[in-house]
Amino acid sequence: MKCLSGRVALGLALLVGAAAVGCEINPTAASPASLTYTEDAHKAYLEALEAFEDRNWEDARALFSEVRKIFAASPYAKLAELRGADCDFEQGKYKEAIAGYRGYVRGHRGDPNIEYARYRTTKALFLDISDSVFQPSAEERDQGNTEDAYHELLSFKKRYPRSSYRVDAEYMLEVVTQRLVRHQLYVARYYLGSGDFDATVARCDYALQKFPGSGLDAEALVLKGETLLKLKKRDEAKKAFEVVVRDHGGAFGQVAKRFLDQMASAAAEPAPAEPAP
Repeated sequence: MKCLSGRVALGLALLVGAAAVGCEINPTAASPASLTYTEDAHKAYLEALEAFEDRNWEDARALFSEVRKIFAASPYAKLAELRGADCDFEQGKYKEAIAGYRGYVRGHRGDPNIEYARYRTTKALFLDISDSVFQPSAEERDQGNTEDAYHELLSFKKRYPRSSYRVDAEYMLEVVTQRLVRHQLYVARYYLGSGDFDATVARCDYALQKFPGSGLDAEALVLKGETLLKLKKRDEAKKAFEVVVRDHGGAFGQVAKRFLDQMASAAAEPAPAEPAP
């Protein structure tokens, strides 16, 4: 490993606040260990941090692990634990990173870095469900991981409404929510194609009630209204289309308007004459 020389100042800045990865530490309030012990822990941590900044992930992970073992009573042991999860995250090992961040949260209640660890958990979950050309489309896949990300993001947003990570968290929540709704609409269309109209309506209702304001409400309502027409429930279908026209507009608003116009024309046509005896 190289000596740090002029990079020690950067390392100290990272230790004090969240400038680089959201971590905080107060060396003076660490433990009753001797000053020499704390200084040695600090140097060992900075050596590991240098490897981390140079993207030598395996070296960094090994060095952080040594900090945790040798200087377990120092405040740098906690930071080394968190950086170990960061090493996994940076390598795309999201499941390992999630386990590491969640372990940190469980083991250090009240620690100032909990917010960072929870944010990185949401980010790892989000990235772990990213699309791949080698997988089925997002709508077709099992949504277990997506639901996990959804609940984690909801919890983070509620717990830290003013977080410095809130913009990214809100973006991820929007994307994850839409993915879950699209899955429900995918299943609804499958039922529609198989002639199970009641199940189609049920899926649309679930998406609308479980994920209100997803940005896909208009699409779900049009699909619901179209299916209700097949069930001969014209009044309920009319209400669904009217909500789309009134509250959403856009392309689906135009589709809903055409359905309403067709329904009005059909209602205005005279009833067929009774056949002569």
